[in-house]
Amino acid sequence: MAKCYYEILSVSRDADGGIIKKAYRKLAMKYHPDRNPGDNAAEECFKEAAEAYEVLSDEQKRQVYDRFGHDGLKNSGYSGPRNTGDIFSNINDIFGEMFGFGGGSRRHDPNAPSQGEDLRYDIEISFMEAVHGTEKEVDISKRETCWTCDGSGARPGHKPQTCPTCQGRGQVLRSQGFFQVSSTCPQCHGQGQVVAEPCTDCNGAGLKKKKKKVNLKIPAGVDTGSRMRLTGEGEGGRRGGPSGDLYVIIHVLEHEFFLRDGRTIFLPYPVPMVKAALGCEVDVPTVNGASKMKIPAGTQTGERFTLRSEGITGLRGGSKGDMIVEVQVQTPTGLSKKQKELLEEFDGHCEHEAEGFFSRLFRGHFSKEKISKEKNQ
Repeated sequence: MAKCYYEILSVSRDADGGIIKKAYRKLAMKYHPDRNPGDNAAEECFKEAAEAYEVLSDEQKRQVYDRFGHDGLKNSGYSGPRNTGDIFSNINDIFGEMFGFGGGSRRHDPNAPSQGEDLRYDIEISFMEAVHGTEKEVDISKRETCWTCDGSGARPGHKPQTCPTCQGRGQVLRSQGFFQVSSTCPQCHGQGQVVAEPCTDCNGAGLKKKKKKVNLKIPAGVDTGSRMRLTGEGEGGRRGGPSGDLYVIIHVLEHEFFLRDGRTIFLPYPVPMVKAALGCEVDVPTVNGASKMKIPAGTQTGERFTLRSEGITGLRGGSKGDMIVEVQVQTPTGLSKKQKELLEEFDGHCEHEAEGFFSRLFRGHFSKEKISKEKNQ
């Protein structure tokens, strides 16, 4: 069984972001591979802490994890940090906040190709669209690589120049007591390069804002929190780098009658009192159309009946879930005079059953022997 992320970081389930970050920082410094060379156990603890922090520091992932656990994260498309770089990115960010540096030997080269930013798009779909799957065409606003300058930001025929302030490092050093603290270069803003002749199409940014229509093929069985990843549909890269990815987060609207729990559908179904007493066959609505179901004579409110394979298709395949029908016996209202007379006559025939019940009740609870014993206690 996968370890609980809260237990890994030794924090409570209601811990805020500051407490979570502090707990992760403590573990990351303790188990960092540079401080534990060749220690596989320490490296495993370091990776576990990084994964726990990545989930609990992200509001959306944390909500999914709190509701559905590790299986919920898997169903939404999350499978842990994509690579070692993702892990060190988290720890470098935290170390940078503390000391103003980016992780020692693992410095980012500002002149290297830069991958575009990932984008997020939240979409609402109906209950039935989630059950059967659907296709949606959505408009995404993003920045794409400028084809005029190929993302360099420089006018064609010109090249970006090495930043004279940081000498291409993207960082500048300043002394602070016994330490040298680095910070983002104020001239190139961490890029390591400056553009003397900016591209006229993107004004030197290397990226141009653009709206694009994206076709989403949403599979059957998705639920709120499910995540789709569209590779390369994020923002454009710079200096020849690849585009980022687009993450689509699904939000399923509630249905007027159907309720869902995983692959199982629940339906409260009203049945008239007389039909429940005598038994009948009814047409029950399902997500696939009407289905015949027998109501046995004497059925009471709250009794449940199962319709096999009338539930939700699993995202990872397998058999369909079932549908649970819960009977709710309806008491008639607005009766006519004739109907009231018939019910009163029917009630008269049932009085002996009630009398039999009460006579047994009084014999059991109010017998002379029992009353005598209670007085003597």
